[in-house]
Amino acid sequence: MTSSPQPDVVIVGAGIVGLAHAVEAVRRGLSVVVVERDERAVGASVRNFGHACVTAMSGRTLDYALRARQTWLDLAKEAGLWLREAGAVVVARADDEYAVLEEFRQARGDQVVLLDRQDLRVPSAGAVGGAWFPLDLRVDPRQAVQAVAAWLADQGVRFHWSTTVHTIEPGLLGTSRGVIRAGRIVVAVGHDVDRHFPDLAERLELRRCVLHMLRVRDPHGRTIEPAVLSGFSMLRYAGFDDCPTLPAVRARLGAEHPELIEAGLNLMLTQRPDGDLTIGDTHAYAVTHEPFQPEELDTLVLEQTARLLGSGPLAVRERWLGVYASGREPFLTEFPLPGVAVVAVTSGVGMTTSFGLAPHVLDTLLA
Repeated sequence: MTSSPQPDVVIVGAGIVGLAHAVEAVRRGLSVVVVERDERAVGASVRNFGHACVTAMSGRTLDYALRARQTWLDLAKEAGLWLREAGAVVVARADDEYAVLEEFRQARGDQVVLLDRQDLRVPSAGAVGGAWFPLDLRVDPRQAVQAVAAWLADQGVRFHWSTTVHTIEPGLLGTSRGVIRAGRIVVAVGHDVDRHFPDLAERLELRRCVLHMLRVRDPHGRTIEPAVLSGFSMLRYAGFDDCPTLPAVRARLGAEHPELIEAGLNLMLTQRPDGDLTIGDTHAYAVTHEPFQPEELDTLVLEQTARLLGSGPLAVRERWLGVYASGREPFLTEFPLPGVAVVAVTSGVGMTTSFGLAPHVLDTLLA
């Protein structure tokens, strides 16, 4: 490695956050090296719904999401990745949930299209109505990350797969395959920030959020183009926070389903290109989690999804745990050493925002 030309930027981590910084650096004409400890990305970037959840964001997160949306559209053409401009449908199964959507429509204008029960576009039982968010996108996370990495390699980005970073210093990485020198370094290792900068992680109170997710056979055998969200989703996304009726929804769901609120359920689903459904998800927070996967959380997700779809028991194809970094703020952007940026999306919306976050980080890092 020491004999290779020194790149302008070295990025540690080939998940979506790291790749977003590589894309932005390439767009700026910089030479880039990416170092990844695994032989391919296997973390949060491939374990999610593949939903660019633009509309339900707020503030700076919404700004990043809108910018990232255009980059996803560009990369779909340039990198050949699977993408659908199908939006998202939020299903309201109670009058107070529909009232939140009406309030959200008043705040967001044509970013929100109210739907009658018969016009929902997605299978749902017990719906009183809903809303379509046309700006939202869908990708296949298992294919998208690999496609972006392959496109970057075609642009001249050098990847060092199966390479562990041991030390990080200004302009210098010590790795399991030798020393890499760099003009600037971006550390994008998701929930493993504490492996490299433990004091920083403690100061920012970073934790790992673990999600229970499943892949199931579609019980209806039909095409579901949009992402599908529910009333539980309204409690998870900051875009709804200013809706006056939201406290009533929170109180009702908490009284009717305390176990689901305790599990941090965000009841939603997306359909994979092969027709199967990705469903979930629950949320649990800790610095270090127990390695054991409680079956009751999967059972909750399966039962609630079947109820949402109006189907019988769902046939499970795969189960997995997603893990992402969680913090007090939605984004971590720190510069602990000269020429070194530590970056993470600490709110579970990396697929939604990473391509909008990266330009901001590189502006500061390269200044």
